[in-house]
Amino acid sequence: MSLEAAVAHLSPELWERANRALVRKALAEFSHERLLVPQELADGRYAVRSDDGAVEYRFAAARHALDHWAVDERSITRLQGATELPLDALDFHIELKDSLGLSAEVLPVYLEELSSTLAGSAFKYTKEQVPAAVLAKSSFQDIETGMTEGHPCFVANNGRLGFGVHEYLSYAPETASPVHLVWVAAHKDVSVFSGGAGLDHDSFLREELGDTAFEGFAAKLRSLGLDPADHHFFPVHPWQWWNKTTVTFATEIANRRLVLLGEGEDAYLPQQSIRTFFNTTTPTKHYVKTAISVLNMGFMRGLSAAYMEATPAINDWLHDLIEADEILRSVDFSIIRERAAIGYHHGQYERATDRYSPYRKMLAALWRESPVNSLAEGERLATMASLLHVDADGRSFAGALIAESGLAPAEWLRSYLRAYLVPLLHCFYRYDLAYMPHGENTILVIEDGVVKRAIFKDIAEEIVVMDPDAVLPPTVERIRADIPEDMKLLSIFTDVFDCFFRFLGSILATEGICNEDTFWQAVADCAHTYQASVPTLSDRFARYDLFAPEFQLSCLNRLQLRNNQQMVDLADPSAALQLVGTLKNPVAPYARR
Repeated sequence: MSLEAAVAHLSPELWERANRALVRKALAEFSHERLLVPQELADGRYAVRSDDGAVEYRFAAARHALDHWAVDERSITRLQGATELPLDALDFHIELKDSLGLSAEVLPVYLEELSSTLAGSAFKYTKEQVPAAVLAKSSFQDIETGMTEGHPCFVANNGRLGFGVHEYLSYAPETASPVHLVWVAAHKDVSVFSGGAGLDHDSFLREELGDTAFEGFAAKLRSLGLDPADHHFFPVHPWQWWNKTTVTFATEIANRRLVLLGEGEDAYLPQQSIRTFFNTTTPTKHYVKTAISVLNMGFMRGLSAAYMEATPAINDWLHDLIEADEILRSVDFSIIRERAAIGYHHGQYERATDRYSPYRKMLAALWRESPVNSLAEGERLATMASLLHVDADGRSFAGALIAESGLAPAEWLRSYLRAYLVPLLHCFYRYDLAYMPHGENTILVIEDGVVKRAIFKDIAEEIVVMDPDAVLPPTVERIRADIPEDMKLLSIFTDVFDCFFRFLGSILATEGICNEDTFWQAVADCAHTYQASVPTLSDRFARYDLFAPEFQLSCLNRLQLRNNQQMVDLADPSAALQLVGTLKNPVAPYARR
């Protein structure tokens, strides 16, 4: 690729468009989190002033449930006195840095994350603008790479600090560039392979790689005078190999504890989560998740070698729990298990750091089942993040599915909520078990536009059991967490209501598909139907009241604005939450007391 081609997306027109979109999101989400307090003007519009009062942003907005600001992007103006200035997302954050709590230390790094997010948006605008109605009927991976927005709450949601533009074009999901992973062999003295029930290293890797590649790697080791039986094979993200492994692990390579085997034969596509890959050569094979030491959305995206040891066991435990539960079976809920994992233990870095250090998360991988294997005739897959996608003409992906289904919106929502919300409610009330069920962690199985069932992923690093007295196998004990009683239900209120339904309800209302009352009535009806099906849990329903008048507002951007290198203290995640006042619970008016 030429130097010019690599930056072709960085044009004045596309940059202006990306900045306008990001300023809109910043105004909406920072107002939602009460960092900004827009003042209503006489003409019904709103104004936000810079810290020094010299600059004023004016805009029109509709106010929706959960204090959601549906800001009209086209209406935004930036004024300095009588002079209108161009919209610039970096200027916006500098002008409001005190209001946003951006310290002198965090601000420049955050500006770089914003710049990267803008560049990603500009690139997306160069792609063919596929109508939502077409995208909604597209293939699983076309949908995955066709999203124009990342996490709906975070403003700087595509930082990916560490990627150069050539690496962005190779490894960002929206570029849809096929990737071949780098394969290495790690001596068993410094690596640990763990597999789910009935899996061993050689048979599993032989199946993943194929006999020819497996034998070729073994021959490479023998040619160096090394015994394949003393080694584990595992994949490394190409970026990680070139930028970290060959430098940070140089002594391991020099001493042949870590041996380069070569590039794998299978082609993969990066997913929305950036470090996870879908096998496009053989879609029925496993996803591969790898460590990648880039800073993205508040964390270095490594993968803990220590965590990998228990990962398959945790997945097997949850899989068995789901299989044995009548309610979860009745809605065809499932997970795609992380079936095998491997971690490399660098003795010197481990002696020099604590267990949370990014230096302990630079070389690990896991294999996750493919959802393709579960499809019946006529079914297709889509990331749930797609339900929040809106095309260039303002048409929504969710609206396209509803139109395809031929169902009334309330009826379509009933099917979707049965598939997605019921498993979350039941796992919480029956097992004190919570997921991280955002759009990227949930895969929907769709037939004729109707959501038939939901599949959850990213299990071992994300689930939590909040019952201090739950009986857990020793290998699963890691997922237990001490969560204060009054914060437990935030796993539904924050992660589901505020961080997903808030946007979906607003999108459907803005497009005129259904009003917000219809949307939240459907959510309430789903919860009531579920609760009526398990009267034995009535005490739990009363103790953790889903229909409480209000709940605490937990602010995600405040975490990143405070510390964009590590948003949450991993040793005590609940203590790090930024709770600011309360939100009116949108299902409370529909409570059946």
